[in-house]
Amino acid sequence: MSTRNSLHDFLTLPVERVISQEQIKASIPHRDPFLLVDEVRVLEDGKKYLGIRHVTADEYYFQGHFPGSPVMPGVLVIESMSQAFGGAMMNRVAKKQGEIPLFLSIEDAKFRGIVQPGDTLQMPIDIIRLGKISKIYAEAYVNGKLCTQATLNFILGEKHV
Repeated sequence: MSTRNSLHDFLTLPVERVISQEQIKASIPHRDPFLLVDEVRVLEDGKKYLGIRHVTADEYYFQGHFPGSPVMPGVLVIESMSQAFGGAMMNRVAKKQGEIPLFLSIEDAKFRGIVQPGDTLQMPIDIIRLGKISKIYAEAYVNGKLCTQATLNFILGEKHV
């Protein structure tokens, strides 16, 4: 299922509230250097969100991907979309202490552009199904240009220590 989001449509929706990075950290276990979302804008609670990631030149992965011509790895763009969803919804879907979202599958992933230092990722997210198994459709844009799109499926798993 790939229902194309329109970034323009998402940007015209009113922002109900903004979930800060500190609030995101309270919902998901990711931390620097692997926390890849800066904020999530709630557009239609339980349905539509816009994740934001400001990509800086000092990101650890740019040292080797690729020296002299840095590009954010596509799998990390997918991870950013995933973290935006988790940061917005984990407190709602987790029923037990210590549950974390784990990838179940990634469908129809397409990489259509590159993300470089200084870019801001805008990630519109549509929630298709929410629960122990959740499904979203997400995209990532830079300067209004589609870079990545995918349908992401998650299952709640136990956190291991």
